[in-house]
Amino acid sequence: MKSENKWIRAAIPALLLHCSIGTVYCWSIFSQEIADYIGFSKGATEWAFSFAIFFLGMSAAFLGNVVEKDIHKSSLIAAICFACGMAGTGFFIYYGGQHPGSIVSLIGIYICYGFIMGIGLGTGYLSPVKTLMLWFEDRKGLATGLAVAGFGAAKAIASPIMQAMLDNLGEGGIYQMFLILAVVYFIMMFAGHLLLKKPSSWHEPQKTEKGKSMLDVIKTRPITNYIGIWLMFYINITCGLALISQEKMIVKCIGLAGAAGLISTVSAVFNAGGRLGFSAWADTMKDRNTIYKLIFILSIAFTGIVMLTSGIKNGDGNVLLIILVLGLIFVVNAGYGGGFSNVPTLLSDHYGMGNISAIHGLTLSAWAIAGLTGNQMANWIVEHTGEKETIHDIVVNPTGYQNVLYVTIVLYIVALLISLFLVHPMKEQKK
Repeated sequence: MKSENKWIRAAIPALLLHCSIGTVYCWSIFSQEIADYIGFSKGATEWAFSFAIFFLGMSAAFLGNVVEKDIHKSSLIAAICFACGMAGTGFFIYYGGQHPGSIVSLIGIYICYGFIMGIGLGTGYLSPVKTLMLWFEDRKGLATGLAVAGFGAAKAIASPIMQAMLDNLGEGGIYQMFLILAVVYFIMMFAGHLLLKKPSSWHEPQKTEKGKSMLDVIKTRPITNYIGIWLMFYINITCGLALISQEKMIVKCIGLAGAAGLISTVSAVFNAGGRLGFSAWADTMKDRNTIYKLIFILSIAFTGIVMLTSGIKNGDGNVLLIILVLGLIFVVNAGYGGGFSNVPTLLSDHYGMGNISAIHGLTLSAWAIAGLTGNQMANWIVEHTGEKETIHDIVVNPTGYQNVLYVTIVLYIVALLISLFLVHPMKEQKK
């Protein structure tokens, strides 16, 4: 039956939802414009994005049970909250333009972009994942990778469109853009909400798991197993954000300021490619945790090479070191993306499909906390270590960026050890 087509009922709605909410990562394109328009510093407005990621993770953690019970309710909540949050952000930007320096506009943006949109992000991120795994039972990794790649690729797709809107809407274009996009994304997400449907052959566990809490399900395996998965996920995001947040300045350090835009696009492709490639690859493996071991080993290897060669400090004019630094940026982006797409399938392998939305939601709390720690950790290291110098008329801190790597390599090693010794292969739980 056409109505039961897995692409129409799962893949397309997942892409409609994830390609909409993934535009949260476009913040850097217009954050300076917002700051200038409402009369605040860029640093003050940046908290809106941090709050959005924090509430994404926390809403997923607390609303996972809602998603578990009713994907139609959760996907509708996602569409309404995301669109209302975006429209509200546009309104408070407009208000800030009329009243420059008003704290009301800044708090309004925090609430709308951070809290309200954050709820839409969390529920929208979770809603299609279980449905995809049910429809694509034999290729769960490919299916979830496709959707999560849509989340990662959203920035690359939407960035030029947003930039064109800012360039052509004229005075007040920044708030007009938000109001227009609120309508566009609501239509996309509402269409996804209408199409999204679990297979009619799937029946939610009733008798055996009714009354069984999420914690009871997690306890079916050693609790250290779940803690290990949570910590691996948290560390991978923290290290990814630490490097990605400094990516533009690192590129300038190695003398490629003119190609920063191109490199940013390529790294976004690696990010999306890692989400799809690593998860599809995991479908061929007996233990999906093997993918995390590969991600951490690759990250440790490239980070170590750039550390030993002082690639960021010495890269300007040295082709080999430039290649190594770019390799590090691309590998970390791919591993960062792959970490996201493999979490739901790894959890489903370990804990079954009955409570997967709730357990996946709880695990996304790692994203919430990493969203507040990854960037800030790297910024603190750059601000408090090394010395600023001028390379090609651009003020940078090569030693500071190098020092970030000393912290991330230790964290990657810890994550690898957790992957090896805490997260045990599935065969160990068979009776």
